[in-house]
Amino acid sequence: MFHNHLAVDAALSLFEFGSPAFVRLRETIWLAGFAEAAAENRSFIFTFAPEASVQPDFIGKARDIVESAGGRVLFVALTCDDEGLQGRITASSRKAFGKLTSVEEYRALRDAGAFFFPSVPEPALSLNTEVLSPDESARRIENLIEQAAT
Repeated sequence: MFHNHLAVDAALSLFEFGSPAFVRLRETIWLAGFAEAAAENRSFIFTFAPEASVQPDFIGKARDIVESAGGRVLFVALTCDDEGLQGRITASSRKAFGKLTSVEEYRALRDAGAFFFPSVPEPALSLNTEVLSPDESARRIENLIEQAAT
């Protein structure tokens, strides 16, 4: 599991979120991780919520790194409606990863367009996390991976 916030937290230790240096360092960490894993033929899951501070060409770069090493990228979308998302924002588990925990701040960011991302590839699988449990979602992702391997 290559959790998005591993790179975010490292970059935040040096730079303000969204600053040019933060964006460059976060992407460098992400892409270096992908390149090293791909070179070692390591499969991994990368959690990622695209938002406005991510460079528009990041997904293409990440995909190119993995595929040029002979790997395959499978996109999975975990979805819930905005009300469900707001209900989760204050969960204590989010604090452990330095995630946004204020509904008011989320709304201000949302309304300012902070969560806009121009283009995301069509997912091979889309899971509504308001309907499915984490265990069922994981099982469905495992099934997707098994099907893709055959």
